[in-house]
Parts: sequence; C-alpha cells; structure tokens
Amino acid sequence: MLRRNFRHTMRNPVALFNGIIMPIFLMFLMVYVFGDAFSVGVNYADYATPGLILTTICYGIGSTAIAVNSDMTNGFINRLRVMRVSRAAVLNAHVIETVLRSLVAIALVTGVALLMGFRPSASFAEWLGVIGIVVLTVVAIGWLTVAFGLAAKTPEGAGMAAVPLMLLPFLSSAFVPADKMGPGVRQFAEYQPFTSVIEALRGLLTGAPSAGSAMAAIAWCVGLTLIAYLWARRSFTKRA
Repeated sequence: MLRRNFRHTMRNPVALFNGIIMPIFLMFLMVYVFGDAFSVGVNYADYATPGLILTTICYGIGSTAIAVNSDMTNGFINRLRVMRVSRAAVLNAHVIETVLRSLVAIALVTGVALLMGFRPSASFAEWLGVIGIVVLTVVAIGWLTVAFGLAAKTPEGAGMAAVPLMLLPFLSSAFVPADKMGPGVRQFAEYQPFTSVIEALRGLLTGAPSAGSAMAAIAWCVGLTLIAYLWARRSFTKRA
C-alpha cells in the first residue's frame, strides 16, 4: 500500500508542487517581500520559519484527502474484498506516506530558510524535541486529512475539505504575534492548536523552550490524532 501511494505521488506533479514549491515560494514572499514590514523584535527569518514548517505540512495534505477519497469511490476498496489485504493497511499507508512526504518537504524548506538567514540556536536535545513535535503534528494532521477524505462524497469535495487546515496557519502566530492582531482574531489565534505547536517549535529552535507551549502542543496533537483516528476508522468501516 505504501509503495503504491508513493508511485501515485511521484506521478502527480500538482501534489509535489503544493507540498514543496509553494511553501518555498511562501517563505521567499514572507521573508523578502513582507519581512521588513513586520516588527517582531527578532530576525524575521528566525520568527517565520516555525510557522512555515507548519504551513509546509498543511500545503501537502490536499493530495492525501483526494487519494483517500478516490480509493473509496473508484472501486479500489471493492477489489480488496477478495484479496488477503488488511483493511487497516489502506489508511495506515496514507498516513505514513503523508508523514514521510511532509518530512522531506520540511527538510527542503528548512534548508532554504537557512539560505535566507534562518539561524537556529537549538541544542541537540532541542532539535530532537523539534523533530518529535513535528512528527506528532504531521500524524495528527494526516489522520484528520484521512478522515476528511473519507467523509467527502467526491475527490473534489475531499480536496476542498482540506482547505481549512491550509488556512489555519495564517490565523495563528505563524507570521505575526497574536497580540498584534485585532479583537476576535487575536483570541482565536491565541487558543487554536496551531499556535501552540508553532510557539513550541519557535522556543526550541531559538534555544528558549517553553514547557507550557510544548505540553499544550503535545496535548493538542495526541487529542486530535485520537479523535481523527476513531472518526476515520468508523467512516472507513461504514463505507467499505
């Protein structure tokens, strides 16, 4: 199942563009075009990179939602009924492929960020913490995407269902501090899950980790993963 998903990804240039090229373009836009317009108290590349890491994850999930829905609507699952294939392998493969694809995209985006002036001061242990939170976040978003794909009626609808996750980083502290936002938006940005993840990554990458942000990020990721997993398994069992 995993090999099949990788082959589909490599044959889908739109997925590769959205998952890798778009985040790099967004980084160029935010750092070189808009960067000097924001006063965040630190080098803007250092401030924006954690948010761009999360944005990279979200930009790559549309293809996962479409692929999951296509498996349900084009007869592929019916073919598995007469084969000795674990049904759980279908969903697990989509999530694992999403995680691996996202990690490759994040590595490329981080490399570009270093070329643009990103200078992390994290220790080895803090880098391990960054990797751990990133993996937890991708797993949570991956299962949410799979659940959205299963809930949609068509592949087109599945692609649209993933759009809110792609927009959430822009309503967080990814690119400007939440306290600089207007009323209403500020409160939403402060308490939505992506802000906790971004602040945890930002603290670890700058060598000033926050235990509160890290615990909140882990709690959000574990909670969302559990909810999305149960939702996805229920939807898969009902439709398959």
